[in-house]
Amino acid sequence: MREIRLYTSQSLSEGDQLLLDEAAAHHLARVLRARVGDPVTLFNGGGLDWPCRIVQMDKRRVEVSIGPAVPVTTESPIVFHLGLCLSKGDRFDWAIQKSTELGVASITPLFSERVDVKLPADRVQKRVAHWQQIVTSACEQSGRAVVPAVATPTELAIWAGDQDADLRLVLHHRQPGSLPTEAPNSVALLIGPEGGLSDSDLDHAQKAGFQNLKLGPRVLRTETAPAAALAALGARWGDLAQPRSC
Repeated sequence: MREIRLYTSQSLSEGDQLLLDEAAAHHLARVLRARVGDPVTLFNGGGLDWPCRIVQMDKRRVEVSIGPAVPVTTESPIVFHLGLCLSKGDRFDWAIQKSTELGVASITPLFSERVDVKLPADRVQKRVAHWQQIVTSACEQSGRAVVPAVATPTELAIWAGDQDADLRLVLHHRQPGSLPTEAPNSVALLIGPEGGLSDSDLDHAQKAGFQNLKLGPRVLRTETAPAAALAALGARWGDLAQPRSC
């Protein structure tokens, strides 16, 4: 039987019967075609999975009984903060989806000198909500029970200056840097737009304590770079580096 995991903003408590919010109910009833008696796992961002069972439903209403909470161990041991410059089309959507699957803890969309994306003030919150839904769906798929927050877009220089992570890295395809031997507890990762980071952008990053990180001899696209960097750092220090039992 397929496993269904759904996010809900509602409070969850063992033994309760819960009438799901409209979005979750619609997804279960109309998209997944679930039935009474089917199991479903709910999570609300608190780091726990809640096994449930559907007890009543119609096209608009779904009620579940909630079982005992189960701890989820899918979070990376390193807290990754991603500052990702905005890009056109669905490139940004793809990048934040894959970054979520790879364990990023927070995402901030960035404006930089070469970002060619116009985002009117009256559309900002709608866009952030769209990105947050992409991240939430990625958590449902990948088994995460903590949902990374997507921040309001900000200027690169402001974001870089606010970072206090143990290790601050900026992807730079021309200038290699060295990584510390010991694993940091937190990493701020800065990735430029389609046109790359300007000298001014790099200067802001370096003044904020960011070190260069080069991922091999090839130039990566802006949507590829976050996934490649998170996978590489995860393999070096994070959960991808942990030994697994056969």
